[in-house]
Amino acid sequence: MPNDRRGVLALIGGAAAFSLAPIRGWSLDANQARALIDTALGEVYRVINSGQQPAQMYRDFEAIFARYADVDVIARSALGPAARQADPRALAAYTQAFQGYIGRKYGKRFREFVGSKIEVTGARPLKSFYAVTSVAYLNGRAPMEVEWHVSNKSGRDKFFNIIIEGVNMLASERAEIAAMLTARRGDLAALTADLQASG
Repeated sequence: MPNDRRGVLALIGGAAAFSLAPIRGWSLDANQARALIDTALGEVYRVINSGQQPAQMYRDFEAIFARYADVDVIARSALGPAARQADPRALAAYTQAFQGYIGRKYGKRFREFVGSKIEVTGARPLKSFYAVTSVAYLNGRAPMEVEWHVSNKSGRDKFFNIIIEGVNMLASERAEIAAMLTARRGDLAALTADLQASG
């Protein structure tokens, strides 16, 4: 994936982790999904421009991700078939480690986006969730189309995927985690320990 797209994933991965509305049956609609992303972007930019030390920024981002992203879904998707075979305790430990790993990984890219902006352009139903469309305007770079996937199946409106000009966040994370797990000969505990130590 080109570095520009990786950087955008870092920025909006944090932004998309904001979701505040409780479930109301299937009452999530396009306006709510769109408003969610608008709110998310405002919160993330406040972190980016806060002047905090990097370590604190990473902690803040992880806390945001833990509270508002559908961490279980993202972590399981990244792990792939191994998630179905894992012991529940081992899977829970991995999920916690993955959460921290994502927080640090994406948080490290935040400082590159001072002065950038992402404008939400629309929202539409797609299968059982909403796709929110937007355009990212980055300093010195061509605009990029960004699509956010939002659902309330878990009980709150949450993000579970991002697609940037055809680059799928879930697919990218799945490829990286799969390679890491293969390198450790399928040892989930070893993968978990390395995720905890990364960054």
